[in-house]
Amino acid sequence: MDRNNPIASLTKDFALRIVKLYKFMTEEKREYVMSKQVLRSGTSIGANVRESIYAQSRADFVSKMSIALKESGETEYWLELLHEAEYIDDKAYESISNDNSKISATLINIIKKAKEPKE
Repeated sequence: MDRNNPIASLTKDFALRIVKLYKFMTEEKREYVMSKQVLRSGTSIGANVRESIYAQSRADFVSKMSIALKESGETEYWLELLHEAEYIDDKAYESISNDNSKISATLINIIKKAKEPKE
């Protein structure tokens, strides 16, 4: 299902990266608080995108996608903190942050299109 839906695929792949980051943070760095937060918000993006597939209306679809966008913003915050606290290095931060930015930009485009009046 996700491979036929680019945003669902992107967010699922991103969630898997976040799960691996969480595992690294807890097992290697012994960091539990911020890593749990990034796990929650980072995996929630894809969960809300998946929910939007079964939206009951256009407004419900926009709502789910908007929540996914908010979660992406929160995820970026936790990634910044982990980076600035030196739990993740520059290369890892830039890679995962770029993926998150791509997701945010895609979500913004989807939301804008969904809000356009039907012709």
